[in-house]
Amino acid sequence: MADVLRVGVLGSGGIAVAPYGVLPNVGAYGGRIEVTALADVDHVRARATADRFGIPGAYGSLEAMLAEAELDAVVNLTPIPAHAATSRAILEAGKHLAVEKPLASTVAEADALIALAAARGLSIVVAPPDLLYEPYERAGELLRAGTIGKVAFARVRSSHAGPGGGPAGWPSDPSWFYREGSGPLLDMGVYGIHEITGLLGPARRVVAFAGVTEPTRTVRGGPFEGLEMPVTAPDNCLFMLDFGDSTYAVVDGTFNVHASRAPKVEVFGRKGVVSLFRPDGPDLELYRTDIAPGVDGWVEPAQPLATNTRRGRYGRALLVGHLADIVLDGAEPVLSAEHARHALEIMIAVETSARERRFVELTTSF
Repeated sequence: MADVLRVGVLGSGGIAVAPYGVLPNVGAYGGRIEVTALADVDHVRARATADRFGIPGAYGSLEAMLAEAELDAVVNLTPIPAHAATSRAILEAGKHLAVEKPLASTVAEADALIALAAARGLSIVVAPPDLLYEPYERAGELLRAGTIGKVAFARVRSSHAGPGGGPAGWPSDPSWFYREGSGPLLDMGVYGIHEITGLLGPARRVVAFAGVTEPTRTVRGGPFEGLEMPVTAPDNCLFMLDFGDSTYAVVDGTFNVHASRAPKVEVFGRKGVVSLFRPDGPDLELYRTDIAPGVDGWVEPAQPLATNTRRGRYGRALLVGHLADIVLDGAEPVLSAEHARHALEIMIAVETSARERRFVELTTSF
């Protein structure tokens, strides 16, 4: 087997070039990953980005990159509505795929991509990369070992103030985040969905509330300060997942959280609590009943239970590194297309539940 994964990057927006993005961090993998080409509908921008990061090939379309560049895989960083069509083209060209979230816009599209990859013997990994972070890995181990007993429920925070909602504004026009086909559920809620289903397994049904908090948003700062943005997608989503056996999770996916002092994820069990990413606290915390007879309390180990080092070292390139592990070493997928399909079905079910005011049963698993 080859020891280098040759990749092309489709798209040169924020996820590609931001300090936490793919291109500034992929070099942390040494010679294991080689970026051989970059494509963007703006060819001038593609060429400038390629020159900036020392990428030999720059193309004005995905089709040209697939036809001319030497590639084993493509990293798909296109906007949400384009994911399904561009990913299909990549797989049809015989290339492995790493794609930003969500995998597609419908479950049928996701099914088709999964079937196409299987037929061609290709691998798909799908953002977000959070389940590769050490605290989530360790939390999963604790839960599977029964450390906090039977899980009763979880709270998951998966929101922020919305693009342009902070005092620094947004580096590009953020108005598309508030239009139909985008919104906080697809942009932010997807993180919480992946995280809690990664910890607790597939959900069985959904009930949700969703709405528009204000019909117009105004960018607060930055180059687009003062831009007024019509809000046509629900910008405020709260929902509950039923995992069966009286295990539930409450998840928010909203553009209305300016700040929070709550952990990102809390899982409450009959014998304790697992807490992840409390602001200004450890990345992972554990509370146990009967640490000693009749004594409950937070565990305070000499060394942290887990530290989130991979995020700082690899940024969004962690997704590409995971694909390399699968393709080059035969590693088991963690960020699988099947998991992404389940998360997509949950997001669609949230919209349906909120609109029709009913429980929605889920049919997919992973």
